[in-house]
Amino acid sequence: MSVYQFDALRLNGEQQSLDKYKGKVLLIVNTASKCGFTPQYKELQDLYETYQNQGFEILGFPCNQFKNQEPGDEKEIEEFCSLNYGVAFPMFQKIIVNGKEAHPLFQYLKQETPGLLGTKAIKWNFTKFLINRKGEVVSRHSPTVKPSTLQEEIKQLLND
Repeated sequence: MSVYQFDALRLNGEQQSLDKYKGKVLLIVNTASKCGFTPQYKELQDLYETYQNQGFEILGFPCNQFKNQEPGDEKEIEEFCSLNYGVAFPMFQKIIVNGKEAHPLFQYLKQETPGLLGTKAIKWNFTKFLINRKGEVVSRHSPTVKPSTLQEEIKQLLND
């Protein structure tokens, strides 16, 4: 299995197969506009601008599952990300990341890389999953891990 077997809806409502990103290094992140970690959008955008031309993509998945920190609709999310952080990486429609209704992509990500002490549940917004060029999950990073600290790991994956 790989992330390429999944698809999701973009903010504009288009169905997007993740096999569009075959051969790229991916950082998949559950995001929110009203979270203490929301300023990470800036570092995510900086990473995207630095490495996109080398085959790197960030996929943002807004989630309102943690204390209503993503209450807006798709248009509001897009405007917020664009106006406040200049987000140019692909953003998808709001999803659920935990529980029976969790998006299949996030069920897969959690299965492949459990969190601390083997827990599978995502604890908060801005949990990050790094994916290699084969579509395999290689690491999971907690919300407190700043995107900029992933640069070495991203560079290594880009060079593999």
